[in-house]
Amino acid sequence: MNNSAKFRFPEVVKTPSRFRNPIGKYRLHRTEACETCGKCVDLCKYGVHVIRRGRVYIENSYLCVGPDCPSPCYEVCPVGALSCGKNPVFDQLGDFRWTPDLLVSTWRMAETGSVPLAGLEYKRGSSGGGFDKLRIVMKSGQTGQADIPDQDIDVSLQLNRRDDHGHRIKIHVPFYGGGMSYGSVSINTILSRIKAAKALGTFCCTGEGGYPDELKPYDDHVITQVATGLFGVREETIKRVKIVEFKYAQGAKPGLGGHLLGDKVTPGVARMRGAVVGHPLFSPFPFHSVYSVEDHKKHVDWIKAINPQALVSVKVSTPTDVDMVAVGSYYAGAHIIHLDGSYGGTGAAPEIAKKNIAMPIEYAVPKVHRFLTAEGVRDKVTVIAGGGVRTPHDVAKIIALGADGVCTGTADLVALECIRCHNCESGRGCARGIATTDPELMELMQHEWGTRRLVNMFLAWKKELVRILKRLGMTSIRELVGREDCLVHLDYMK
Repeated sequence: MNNSAKFRFPEVVKTPSRFRNPIGKYRLHRTEACETCGKCVDLCKYGVHVIRRGRVYIENSYLCVGPDCPSPCYEVCPVGALSCGKNPVFDQLGDFRWTPDLLVSTWRMAETGSVPLAGLEYKRGSSGGGFDKLRIVMKSGQTGQADIPDQDIDVSLQLNRRDDHGHRIKIHVPFYGGGMSYGSVSINTILSRIKAAKALGTFCCTGEGGYPDELKPYDDHVITQVATGLFGVREETIKRVKIVEFKYAQGAKPGLGGHLLGDKVTPGVARMRGAVVGHPLFSPFPFHSVYSVEDHKKHVDWIKAINPQALVSVKVSTPTDVDMVAVGSYYAGAHIIHLDGSYGGTGAAPEIAKKNIAMPIEYAVPKVHRFLTAEGVRDKVTVIAGGGVRTPHDVAKIIALGADGVCTGTADLVALECIRCHNCESGRGCARGIATTDPELMELMQHEWGTRRLVNMFLAWKKELVRILKRLGMTSIRELVGREDCLVHLDYMK
């Protein structure tokens, strides 16, 4: 990755749904009373209506914003041929954290490269806690930076702050892709994420499933993971990359380790992991060679002995003493502390663990930020937070709480049209061909399409982050780190 040259972001390429009937919030109906006057075509700025061969059609009903439209076609139709109602499928999607609005608005960003203009709540969910209770606010006296061009707002992030002989790495957006292993998701999903990371000047993690040959052309944008099962860990692959991540725990299931069911262990997955076809695989908890900071340092030194310039990231969950874990990782030689909160995890994480064990990420991040600051080492380590980051507003909130950047996961899958059916653990359970190893289902999605969708979504995130920073009167994402005064909690508003 060339960090010295001015980075050029890719252009948005409109990338519609791969399915015939995309899901929208509203559904329009046209009766035979239509006189083809074309008034609806002229009024609608969302591209819902088209005129072809002298007839008017509803071609993109999923784009309709319903009552949020300033001039609803169904109200101005001179013959009353149009009607609009809520799509009954819409309310069956998602859950309290990933609401139907958040799912569909993410699909829209992945299609267009912009946040929805109207009709959808794209900033927050309805969980009743966490990020959904936080709001970004402008303080009195803040005038914003409206006159500064968007390209002059810096959202890049330096990952090596130790000033050692490791790689000097700058990512050009304040996020990178979290680990999703070969076997848990399809190779097309992995390639989509890796290729999008390259296009955006950032990284994506392999997860613990090894290093498929298809990823080798993208070495400079890959984080390879060393997890407790040591599946697919090779000295050769550690030497290939610029960042190596130790996964000590996952926020969605701390203390439980990983589990890949047997029907996902195909011949390709078994070969990559050194396992037996059709047999389930378990990653133990914890590393049985690590019970102290000194043991942890031996792990870090092992990686640096194999690849002296590699940056070492340490992924941990969020126990009550997460601040001590973080400072211990810094003194062990880590460059990046990756805090994985309890809201994360795909549909494969067990319900008994999700949101019931680890500390919520919005509590863990400020605790770590303050402790590292008190220790005098906050500016020498990069803090990355993940576990429930769904929107660009979540990104801004977690950075304001004290993180330097974020790690994404589920949002990537939603951009690929995940519907949150929670069947990720099953080999044939993913109806969208995303979290599957079944050869037939994998063909439902091509990685060229997936790459464009992810690039579009993250360009929309970048654009929205720039807008937030300008409103706050900031010219760099680094100015937002630890600025809790830019946030209010709904439960404590005066």
